[in-house]
Parts: sequence; structure tokens; C-alpha cells
Amino acid sequence: MKVLLISFNHLKVPYPVFPLGLDYVAGALAPHAVRVLDLCSTPVGEEAEPIARAVGELGPDAVGISIRNIDNTDCTDLKAFLADMRAVVNAVRAATRAPIVLGGAGYTLFPGELLTALGADYGIVGEGERLKGLLDALEQGGGRLAEPVPEGVAVRGRPAPRPVPFRGEILRGAPQLNPLLPWYLGHGGMLSLQTQRGCPFRCVYCTYPAIEGRGLRPIDLAQVGRTARNLQEAGAKYLFLTDSSFNASPAHSLAVARALREAGVSVPWSAFFTPVRPPDGFYQRLAEAGCSHVEFGTDTLCDAMLERNQKPFRFADVQAAHAAAQAAGLYVAHFMLLGGPGETPQTVQEALDHAELLPETAYFFFCGMRIYPNTDLHRIALEEGQIAPGQDLLEPVFYRPRAIGPDEITRQVERHSRGRHAWVVGAGGEAFAKLQWRQYERGNVGPLWERLF
Repeated sequence: MKVLLISFNHLKVPYPVFPLGLDYVAGALAPHAVRVLDLCSTPVGEEAEPIARAVGELGPDAVGISIRNIDNTDCTDLKAFLADMRAVVNAVRAATRAPIVLGGAGYTLFPGELLTALGADYGIVGEGERLKGLLDALEQGGGRLAEPVPEGVAVRGRPAPRPVPFRGEILRGAPQLNPLLPWYLGHGGMLSLQTQRGCPFRCVYCTYPAIEGRGLRPIDLAQVGRTARNLQEAGAKYLFLTDSSFNASPAHSLAVARALREAGVSVPWSAFFTPVRPPDGFYQRLAEAGCSHVEFGTDTLCDAMLERNQKPFRFADVQAAHAAAQAAGLYVAHFMLLGGPGETPQTVQEALDHAELLPETAYFFFCGMRIYPNTDLHRIALEEGQIAPGQDLLEPVFYRPRAIGPDEITRQVERHSRGRHAWVVGAGGEAFAKLQWRQYERGNVGPLWERLF
């Protein structure tokens, strides 16, 4: 079969994110023929022409649409994407009668709702490699899906299945399949890869365990090294490791660092880390292997709120992790998420006061927790009557602490951060985006938030 894979994501703030999910899907689809259409650089509302052109050139037997985000989760500058998704699906419908298959992390959170809302035919719930099973079944059925439905496949009009971790071989397709590759290389130079899937933590709001499962599933280290080297040879000037928490297993992190070094990877790289107390020399060994930036998923610096958010660390651990990373010469940023159950003006202030104690760092403050299905926050919101059973959450709904609302949290953070250029509220909005793009135009690469301080 011939398959057109479309990346829907248009977000470019704080920086454009290469859609590596489509690479992994493409790597799993042989012998089916694959073409990628990436819409990130296409202005919203102007997708119909490139979709029609790609369909006309390929003549696909199926079209897959990857949905990374339902919205930008930023209550200070909220952007919801359902209407834009509908426009893309309609453009595909106007160009071809081939079945439309939805997938991606955003889709997996609302599989039945999105199939209905967008009028697509099928969905891949969980990891995208399961698309091959659907394509094989459609090919064998002459374009019709016979029973039994392949695992992980949702069918419009039927209850959607729960995601089940993919246990097959995880293979990465060539990044050159994406015709937008030169655009990403010219706008930050960053390409991305995974080294493991799954997340063992139980953060109150988080969707990762629902999407990938709680058990860590490392990708073969030799393959990780080859993939990173291939990305470097494809022109990447910087690599971002997209694991939900790169240091969930410190032994795995160090093994990845060795694999990158042995594969001859010379470009700098970074990842998303949990600020737990690290083993001795941990960040130094990562730095020696090329790690340059550490992005901590810290959320808050108030111990009472860390406990309520079900975080596996406390402020003293954050201080230790921060100090160890900086001692290794790494740039450090903390991503904060305020507004969870039990938040008060006092807990917000404690987090802000403690933030003053971590030197030379960038902060990104998100001031409201988006409620997603199948999370503990969803259960709490139901128990408190903030949402109703069965309520449609496709349109963003944010949790409301009894003692302080998201707007008041935002005002409190903005007052405290006034004059602090490295304290960014939300993703930074247009002002931060313009700063980033100016740096990219000058040839600078990487996340670049270190330039804020």
C-alpha cells in the first residue's frame, strides 16, 4: 500500500520540534511505500494546497495524520487546535477517498472523541508502529477491515481500545523522508531521537504512563548510537533526547552517553530530566559525552505541593541536582507547573522564594494544570465536582484550586518575576519567539534559553 503520513503540528514556540514519531512509524511500515508531509512551516489555514499536491503525486491508499498536541496547555496564552485539525481532515477528504487514520500522543488521549469530532475512519491508540497491522489488514481485505480488528486500532462508531505498550522492534526511518528537514536544520538545527519509552513516575497530571505505559523499555543501545550518528550526518547541529524522563534509570542514561560517544557523535545534545538527587559524577559523565543542556521537569519548589503532585523528589533534591549539573558545566532550566490540588498563594510564594536560591537558570512558569482523562488529576477533579462524569475535555479545561485560581497565580508569578529576564511565564509568547528566531537567523543552534541569563 501507498501511505501518506501527515504531521499536523504547527507549534514553533519555544522552538520547532522535528516530528520524530513519523520517522519511527515510517521505519515500521516496510514494505508499504511511505511519503511524509510536514505542515509545521505551513501557515494555519493554508494546508489544502500542499495536501492536494501530495495526494495527487502519491495517490495514497491510506492517509495517516499525526496529532501531537490538542492545545498548547498554556492557560496564559491558550491556543486550541480542534478547528485546525478539522480543516486538515476536510482537506484530505476533498483530495482522496482513501481511509484516514489518526494517531500520535494527542490523539491517544481522546481516541473516540477525535474520531467522532473529525470524521476520520480509524485511529492508532498508543504507539504508532501499530499502523502496520492496520495497513496489512486493509491490504488483505482489499481496502476493507475484516474481523478481528488489529490490536491498538480504533474504529469510528466503536468503543476505542486502551493503549497497550508496543513490544515489537522499534526502528527509526531516515529523517530525509521528511522534506522539511532542511527547514528544521535552518531553524535551530535540532533533530530528536528516543532512547527508551515508558515512564515509572506517578505525577498527578501526567499522560505519559497512559500513552507509553509505566515500565521502561530501552531501545537497543547500538541502534540509538547509529540513529544519533545518522542524524548528525543528515546535518543535525544539536540533538534532543525526547524520553519522558531521560534519567528515570541513571544506569540507562550513562549507557546512552557511552553509546553516543562510541558512535562518534560530536554534536551537543540535551534531554528532559527529573531533578532527583543524582549519583556521584552523573552529570559530569554526561557532559563528557556531549550533553550541554539540562531541562528539569520541576513543577514547583514547595515541598507540600511536590508531595501533592506525587513527585519523587523534594526541594533539597532539586538543589542537589541543580548544583551537580552546573558543576559539570551544563546549562540548566526548570519547567514549572503551578496550580495543582492544594495550591494556595502561600505555596506559590514559597516556590518563587525558593526559585531565587537556584542561580544562573531559566524558568518557564506554566500557571494552570490541564485536566486530561485517565490521570489522577482527572479523578480528583471528578471527586471535587469540577468536571462531570463523561465530560468532553477536548476543549481545554484547567484545574481550579480552592484557594487560588490560574489567573491569580499568573499575576503573582508576573509580579515576582518582573525584571528577571530568565523567568518566562508560559512558553514566552511572541516576544520570546522573536528572540529565538533572531538567534536562529544568526546561525545559533540548540534551545538557546541559556541566552536569557
